[in-house]
Amino acid sequence: MTELTESPKIRSDARAALAGDVVLGALPTPIVVINQSDDIVFANSAAEQFFQSSVTTLTRENLQNIIPHDSPLLSLAGKVRRTGSSMTEHGIHLMTPRIGEHILSVDASPMLDTPGHIVLMFHPESIADKLSDSLTQRGAARSVSALASMLAHEVKNPLSGIRGAAQLLEQIVEPEDRQMTRLIIEETDRIVKLLDRMEVFSDQPNLERKAVNIHEVLDHVIELAKNGFGKGVRFVEKYDPSLPPVFGARDQLIQVFLNLIKNATEAVDPEDGEIVVSTSYRHGVRLTIPGVESLQYLPLVVSIQDNGPGIPDDMRRHLFDPFITTKQGGSGLGLALVAKLVGDQGGFIDMESRPKMTVFNVLLPMVREDTPSTETNDE
Repeated sequence: MTELTESPKIRSDARAALAGDVVLGALPTPIVVINQSDDIVFANSAAEQFFQSSVTTLTRENLQNIIPHDSPLLSLAGKVRRTGSSMTEHGIHLMTPRIGEHILSVDASPMLDTPGHIVLMFHPESIADKLSDSLTQRGAARSVSALASMLAHEVKNPLSGIRGAAQLLEQIVEPEDRQMTRLIIEETDRIVKLLDRMEVFSDQPNLERKAVNIHEVLDHVIELAKNGFGKGVRFVEKYDPSLPPVFGARDQLIQVFLNLIKNATEAVDPEDGEIVVSTSYRHGVRLTIPGVESLQYLPLVVSIQDNGPGIPDDMRRHLFDPFITTKQGGSGLGLALVAKLVGDQGGFIDMESRPKMTVFNVLLPMVREDTPSTETNDE
């Protein structure tokens, strides 16, 4: 009688598959695998909790039966199958009677050894926080814009009258009292200078956006830094040379990265300070902003990284708010201006920080084939 035995390769493959299932099952991120017909063939325990269904029930379902038929998640899976490339889509709104409403970031990757199968990873919390922060930044920028406009019209004119009156009084008061009139004039001038700085926040209805070589912008800013406020700091440039042009306004982009790099130089130690400026392309990144109908395609990423001490935890959520600063004597308007200008470009900014590594990531739109060479922003 012939004894049937498993080959070492079959046993090895079986052990690898079992180990893979165990690892995926232990991850806290909801993960499902769908086949070419969108049938769910695998779900981990985190997916079981997220979808409020047992793994046994999920693996008997078709994805189209448990999410809305018009969900961008289905089109995302279709694109990944067609292109064979991994993609990430942010800001997917998913609402079902069973799981309620969520804002998700979904990573979709093809299984190369199993054609038609797609791995879907759901991130239900982190992107919601980013969207909330983005909206907070935009709201703060708009509030500062309105405040700047109001101050320019309602405060600067009376200040001119106050200054003029103080100058007249200075001519008629006793010499020992002129210190008070000089104080009035100096404080009036100081307030006017602050208002002048805030006027850069006012809305610019004729912002012209066109194709911009972001590497030329960054080279220009780094050259300014090396010859000025960034002397002694080591700059490292890690550019993706294949990056397509940014669709933006060159002068405003210079201002954005000038502010970010200046902040980075002030954060690092003059003795061993290092700032890494890098560019990259994130394939398939799309962002849905609540209140905006069209998807925002933001595949171009510019990162400004420094090796400073990091940003305190209690400052991070309000970092882009006006008048918030960690610098002694700072006005707290630099990052608020950055948030406004990035929003004017149709972009998005986020920040990650820990000791010896703080990174500001600016996500920007690219020039597409159907994009006109110039555009007026009427926001």
